[in-house]
Amino acid sequence: MSDSPVYAVQKQPSLIDYRGHLTALVFVSGCNFRCGFCHNASLLQKRQIGISWERLGKLCRQFADHWVDAVTISGGEPTIWPELLDLIEFFRGFGFAIKLDTNGSHPERLKQLLPFLDYVAMDLKGAPQQYAALTGFDHPDRLQASIDLLRGWDKEYEFRTTLVEGLHDDERMAEMAAWIAGATLYVLQPFLPHPDIPDPSLRDKPRTSDAFLHRMAKIAEPHVEKVLVIGD
Repeated sequence: MSDSPVYAVQKQPSLIDYRGHLTALVFVSGCNFRCGFCHNASLLQKRQIGISWERLGKLCRQFADHWVDAVTISGGEPTIWPELLDLIEFFRGFGFAIKLDTNGSHPERLKQLLPFLDYVAMDLKGAPQQYAALTGFDHPDRLQASIDLLRGWDKEYEFRTTLVEGLHDDERMAEMAAWIAGATLYVLQPFLPHPDIPDPSLRDKPRTSDAFLHRMAKIAEPHVEKVLVIGD
């Protein structure tokens, strides 16, 4: 059996990546987006050799011994991996609840995976007409299909946006919220500068202000059931 798709495992479990759970956070490599403000830039490149299944099993047993009850699969973009269902079933074998982080670009794979997942977080990078410029991905119909899948799902999900002042504004916020109208939860989080961010012009850009985050939340509130601002 080949190595697992998991490229890295965060050593300490998290209480914030899957609310209500103590979750192990695992990362796969490779992504089909090229966002200039990506905070996991090291995972953007081609798929890397993953951790062996044997090693991953040992890590799972260690996590379970320390009260971890869930696994969050992030990236990169996990749905580019055909082996993702194998990974999900592997984690389910240890009794973990499974949360998937995705950019929503592969709705057909997302549909296949939903019966095996407990929570999905889909990133919304910007308004539909912004996607080509912000991500290099220009297929809003595929994103729409993923949005529709989640809004019709009977389990928990969220849409989330990292807000960057100058890239997002009142008009774009209204368009994004209308795009996911009726969603149960929309999470807004601040952009955080970092020296490894792909776009050099953003590396020294100030953190998104709390005032901006809350102004955007007010714009989004009429369109969705709940808006959650984190990081303020």
